[in-house]
Amino acid sequence: MNKTIITIVAVAIIAAGGYFLLRSAYQPAPPVSQLPSQQPTAQPLTNTVTYTDSGFSPSALTIKKGGTVTFKNESSKTMWTASAIHPTHTLYPATGGCISSAFDACKGIQPGDSWPFKFDIAGTWKYHNHLNPGDTGTIIVE
Repeated sequence: MNKTIITIVAVAIIAAGGYFLLRSAYQPAPPVSQLPSQQPTAQPLTNTVTYTDSGFSPSALTIKKGGTVTFKNESSKTMWTASAIHPTHTLYPATGGCISSAFDACKGIQPGDSWPFKFDIAGTWKYHNHLNPGDTGTIIVE
């Protein structure tokens, strides 16, 4: 009988130990409301390039195809954003602007005003201020 009691106690200890071991290893999944979002964060379709008396900032900007860049004039003078190459504005291939390319504000943008342009063609597109051609920048469309 002593042997039977010792066997029952040993089995109970092993069972209890196994239960606690398995319980600590098993972690139930958190409720769905506590899971981090699996959806990718959307990239903004609107981006801003600022023109100051020092030129365009940022001087290079990478965006997604179909994104819009707003060229904001925060300088003390008028700016006219246009596709390179000065003075023909032919680098951006979509036609329809006032000189050659659709990527052309076609007029001076006064200080405090802005001009948006939607980039529908992937590539690297250089641009300049038509009124001060030494001020340049690049838009990279992926």
